[in-house]
Order: sequence, then structure tokens, then C-alpha cells
Amino acid sequence: MVFAFHGTGGDENQFFELAQQLLPRAGVVSPRGDVSEMGAARFFRRTGEGVYDMDDLARRTGAMAEFVAAHKAQNPNAPVYGFGYSNGANILASVAMAHPDLFDRIALLHPLIPWEPEAVPALADKRVLITAGKHDPICPWPMSQRLIDWFTTQGAQVFTKVHEGGHDLRQPELLALEALLKAP
Repeated sequence: MVFAFHGTGGDENQFFELAQQLLPRAGVVSPRGDVSEMGAARFFRRTGEGVYDMDDLARRTGAMAEFVAAHKAQNPNAPVYGFGYSNGANILASVAMAHPDLFDRIALLHPLIPWEPEAVPALADKRVLITAGKHDPICPWPMSQRLIDWFTTQGAQVFTKVHEGGHDLRQPELLALEALLKAP
């Protein structure tokens, strides 16, 4: 089972077909963020660029964890993979940090985690892909590096794909996502 989380302004269709192409036999769950920011769908509120409403993030992290857990319970023998882009990567990271048992593999495509996460030893040995652009104006490289280091410190198997561009997804990132999802 693959959970695909869209970026700001996307919707449940943004990565649905990609998930189906990458893992044709897997069930795909692609939730739609129910927060509107000037008409753009998001998974949680923010008060400015890179400034999150942490209370709202905590509430929505809990709700998303319940949503994922319900799907997982209906498919008890299926591995559960998650990937998200931008705002979708942020909610996925928050859920994985709060409930590390929900996902078997995690791909965070251009995440921005502006808070200092607590240690999560249960992430040890989880496969985690983090992609970034060195000149991303939304997710500054030092914050991406800090997140990579944080997951490494937790003992996760961290894979990265970094390009010299900005907030755009590039083919090498999608190939790294495919490799993560299809790996034995």
C-alpha cells in the first residue's frame, strides 16, 4: 500500500498515477489536504512561508495517523510506504516522527521541517529517502541537510538525491523514489 501526499495547491490526483506506475500491484491512497490557503489545498495551516501553526500541525498529524492506521488495519499483511512532496512531505514527516510504526518506507521530496524534532529511536533501520534542491527558496539547503542528519542520527537507512536547482522535482529524484519503493 502506498500513501501519496500532494504539495501545496495539489490534490489527490497529483501523484496518484505516479504511485500506480511505480508500484502497479499496490493499493494507492492519496488523501487531499483539507486546509485552504487562498484556495490552495494543504495538509495543515501556516502563518507565513516556513512558519507553521504548530498546534494545527499536531492536530492534523494525529488525524492523519488515525487515517493511515485505519487503512493499515484493513490490510494487515501489506507493507505501507509513504511519499510526499513539499507540504505533503512535511505532514508525512510529522506523522512518521510521531508514529514511526505506521510506515515501512518513507520518501520526503523537498521537505521543510523548521522545528527541532525529538529523538525517535523507533525510526532505526527505516528506509528514508530525502530529496532536495541546493537552491530551493522554499526549503533552504541547510534545513534539508539538518533533516538528513536528524534521520541518520535516529539510525534510519537514509538515501538522498540532491540537485543544484530549486523546489522542482527532477527525474533523478523520481528514479530514487522508484528505487526506494521497489527495493526488496
